[in-house]
Order: sequence, then C-alpha cells, then structure tokens
Amino acid sequence: MTERPPIEIRVDDLSGDDVRALVASHLDGMHASSPAESVHALGLDALRAPGVTVWSAWIDGELAGLGAMKALDPERAELKSMRVDDAFRGRGVGRAVLQHIMTDAAARGIRSLWLETGTTPDFDPARRLYESEGFAYCGPFEGYVEDPFSVFMTRAL
Repeated sequence: MTERPPIEIRVDDLSGDDVRALVASHLDGMHASSPAESVHALGLDALRAPGVTVWSAWIDGELAGLGAMKALDPERAELKSMRVDDAFRGRGVGRAVLQHIMTDAAARGIRSLWLETGTTPDFDPARRLYESEGFAYCGPFEGYVEDPFSVFMTRAL
C-alpha cells in the first residue's frame, strides 16, 4: 500500500489565487444546488471579517481544501465554507480540516460547534462526515430559519 502524503493545514489569509478560486468554486457549487435564498456560504469579504478564521489544507504544495470557523459568542462557533477540491476528494481532506477546526476551537474555549448544510444529494457526503464526527441534527440557530434546502447540526466539544 502506498503511503499518502501528509495533509498540511494552516491559517490562511485568502490572498492566494488558488484559495480565492476555491472559494469562488464553492460559492458557484452552492448556487448550483440551492436557491439563492438558501445559500449561506461566505464569500471572500465575509471570510475576512473579524471573528472568522480560515484554514487551508495542502498536499504536496497543492491546495486540497479549506474550512472556516465563525465565532458566535465566547463559547460557540459556526463551521463555515468547508470545501475539498474535486481532485482531492476521498483522500481524507475534509475530515482532516474538520478535526483541525474542532481541536482549535476547543483550545480557544469554544464549547460547541454549529453548522448549516444542504439537504440535496450533493450534500450527502458532507452530512455523513459531520454525523461520523459526532454532530447531531438540531433546529435553526443564530438567525437561520427552517428551510427545505437546509439542515442544522451541532456538536459539543
């Protein structure tokens, strides 16, 4: 069995062309699978806002994925903008980013993570990942409303 190269995860300032392109691809994908009013993904400006941290994942110098965390209050944060580049799907990048964010959040004193994700089949892998990492379904939070294109999940840390 060939050993896979390590996944390097680091805080990202969103200045790289490849990272900006992946954010744009993420937004395009969200709009392709959900009506505009049901898209809650953050664009570049929102990802640069105070209280938001973005991480990028790299394999052999290539951008493999990204994820972000938005502080809701001193003990709660929301997982945002999880995306794995299509070329790196199935290689554990999403799980590595998610686990990195959970570890970082816990170190910051965050006691629970929250998220919104889609309900269409395109989002099946994301929901399975979150379920496998202990996230449970819940109701809307922080201004979200019931929406047939959204599900909400939370996890204690």
